[in-house]
Order: sequence, then structure tokens, then C-alpha cells
Amino acid sequence: MTQKMQKWLGLGAIVLVLAGAAYAWKTLQPSGLGAGFASGNGRIEATEVDVAAKLPGRVAEVLVDEGDFVSVGQVVAKMDTQVLQAQLTQAEAQTRQAENAQLTAGALVAQRESEKQTAAAVVGQRQAELTAASKRFSRTETLVKRHAMAQQQLDDDRAVLQSAQAALAAARSQVISAEASIAAAKSQVVEAQSAVEAARASVERLQADIDDSQLKAPRAGRVQYRVAQAGEVLAAGGKVLNLVDLADVYMTFFLPSAQAGRVQLGQEVRLVIDALPQYVIPSKVSYVASVAQFTPKTVETASEREKLMFRVKARIDPALLEKRTAYVKTGVPGMAYLRLEPEAEWPAELQIKVPQ
Repeated sequence: MTQKMQKWLGLGAIVLVLAGAAYAWKTLQPSGLGAGFASGNGRIEATEVDVAAKLPGRVAEVLVDEGDFVSVGQVVAKMDTQVLQAQLTQAEAQTRQAENAQLTAGALVAQRESEKQTAAAVVGQRQAELTAASKRFSRTETLVKRHAMAQQQLDDDRAVLQSAQAALAAARSQVISAEASIAAAKSQVVEAQSAVEAARASVERLQADIDDSQLKAPRAGRVQYRVAQAGEVLAAGGKVLNLVDLADVYMTFFLPSAQAGRVQLGQEVRLVIDALPQYVIPSKVSYVASVAQFTPKTVETASEREKLMFRVKARIDPALLEKRTAYVKTGVPGMAYLRLEPEAEWPAELQIKVPQ
């Protein structure tokens, strides 16, 4: 066999292989799609959620590994809380101190009110003494005018009257002083109460920070990446884990404007995944881009990328995914088939078939 014949045979073999591959691909694709349907290449995606530290600190422990399934509220990592615990102990001691100060201020108010009552009683006593001194002075004055009593007695009674008036004024000033003392004591009570509230707020804040140091899964899903390891020191907002929400899975694909203009939210879409071509997964349109864009390079050919396309998302029903999370793999390519006309019949190749 000459070298030229070997070359022609090799080329023929390559052509046969390519033709066979093209035929196999064609036979695997749904046939009979008419004008009532549209299709596009896409990839399975899911909402990603980062589990991050609220406060700066050291990672004490990571409790899950990549690939693990987690439930809502499950503790997936712990931050070191030694400093927070010490601050909490200090804040609790300050709270007790403030509460004692509040009790002391309350007792002082009671004492000042008792002093006011005593001063008020003295005022009553001095008022009675003044009344008696005034009557005595009036009688003495009358008798002196009648020359029935010596002038000296009148002078003495006048001195007693003036003394009684001064004593009453002093007693009344004691009442005013007691009222001022009560107001000052009540302000101390308010101040002490504010200190108690501030101390309790500090305790609650520190307790919240300690609780937040127990990092919990915000959603049910699967751990995709362990971003940080035990012993690492993170800044505020530092990521520890990356989760994939397996209840929010969708395929993103692109349609030209002629077809995208006919797409409405809730329209039925059926997905065929390259890794599981034997299954046809139902979904619904959950998003249609309002602005045209270039199709990503990984989706269409170079010539098609010159055309403006609209991004469409087809979301899989979470109830369908609930018992089939093991089958969910993000990034897997596939095809999305969209029914544009409600009366169009799905071909046999696109009848729903999901993993059991």
C-alpha cells in the first residue's frame, strides 16, 4: 500500500467518525420541534450563599466538609469567643454595680422624703408657736395701753413674736431644702436606671456577638468550598464556607430577540442535562432579561455571538428537588426547551421523566 493510499484511507476514517458522531448527536436530540418551541444551551446553576464571620477573630472549628449537606440553622463553624466571654463577665459585673447604685439612689429618695415630712411637721409647730406669740403680744399691748402692765413685758413679748416668725421662716426653708434634696435624689435614680439599662444593653450585645460566633447555615444546601480553616484569623465579614442552596436551582440560557419577545414568566420549560440525557426535567421561566446582551462565549458559536440575545432563567420546582438533591450538580451543561405556544404538544422525546 502506497503512502498516498494510506493518507486517503486515514482521511476517510476521520470523515466516517465525524459523520457517526454527528448522527449520534442528532438522534439524541429531540426532533419535531416546530415554531411553537424555542431552545438554547445553558448550564445548571444554583444560588450560592457565603457563611461569614460577623466580627474579626480566629476560627476555632469548622464542623463540616466540602460536599456535606447542611440544614437551616445548623452550626457549621465556631469562632473563638474567649475575649467576648471576658467582656461579657465584665459587663455583667457592671450591671450588678449599676443595679446596686439604683437601689442606693432609691433609698436616698426615701430618706429625703422623710426629711421633708419632718421639716413640714416643724413648720406646723413653728406656725402654732407664732400664733400663740402673736396673741400674747396683742393682749400685752392692750394691757400696756391701759397701764395695766409694764412696758418691759411688751418688749419681751415682741421679741418672742419676732423669734417665732424667724423660726417659722427657717422651718419653711428646711422644707424647700428637703424638696430640692428629693429632686436631686430622684435625678440620681434616673441616672442609675440609665446606667443599669446601658449595662444590660452591653450584656445583650455581647451575648448576641457570642451567639453570632456560632456560624449557622442560613439555608439548607450543600457545602461547596471551605474557604477558611481552623486557626485562621479573619477580618469582619471574612468568609468561612460557601454553600449552594439546593432549593433554588435553575438553568440560564439565551434566546434571540424574536423568541425572547414571546417569553412570559411562568412558561413551561423542559431541561435535558448532558450528564443525564435519559431524564427530562420540568421547570418554569422565572426571569427574562429586560436588556439585550451578547451571548457568552461558552454558549454559542463565534458567528452567533455577534447577535444580541436575551438571558432567560428556568427555575426547577423546589418540591421536585427536595428528594433528589444528590442529583444536583452546578455547572453541568444541558439544553433548555421552551414552549412558546400553550397549545403546542411536547414531542415524545421531551415527555417528563425525572429520577426516582
